[in-house]
Amino acid sequence: MANTETALKDAMTSIEGVIGVALVDYTSGMALGTLGGGKELDLNVAAAGNTDVVRAKVRTMELLGLKDEIEDILITLGTQYHLIRLLRGRGKNGLFLYLALDKSRANLAMARHQLRAIEADLEV
Repeated sequence: MANTETALKDAMTSIEGVIGVALVDYTSGMALGTLGGGKELDLNVAAAGNTDVVRAKVRTMELLGLKDEIEDILITLGTQYHLIRLLRGRGKNGLFLYLALDKSRANLAMARHQLRAIEADLEV
């Protein structure tokens, strides 16, 4: 089992094209851990903003009466992919992994696959 720091490092090193990664509590909008980002991307601002995205989607699903769970949310920009993966399991509810990828270097299918593996190994 990996702790937050190990999981974030794993994402940065094992996923091609990563710009930054964060573990976020979407009840508060606070990043519990971040790695990468920098001048290109303020991960604390991204954590707060993507919390609004997750809350809006959860609220919309409730209004629609959908009895399903969100696996991930993909936002495609001109030069980047932003992937939000909601975590499941003991102690993980209310959390998501946020991954920003350079579109020209990333393989989206592999990134999603590797992020699932990181989630499975993460101990919060």
